[in-house]
Amino acid sequence: MSNTNNASSLHKQAALDHETAAKHHQKASECHDQNKPSDAMDSAKSAMASCNTAKKSSDTACASSTK
Repeated sequence: MSNTNNASSLHKQAALDHETAAKHHQKASECHDQNKPSDAMDSAKSAMASCNTAKKSSDTACASSTK
């Protein structure tokens, strides 16, 4: 049962990490719409870092589900 709970927690964390990345992407989009390229670049960098974290979380979560 603990493997199921662990897998659930890992998937929840992956989802949260993807939501964080999506927020940064949305902010970058808004900055582009407002003609703020410097702010858009900062948000894009944050989005990239969040995407990398989310990818790692997803890999871990999915691997835990296949065990």
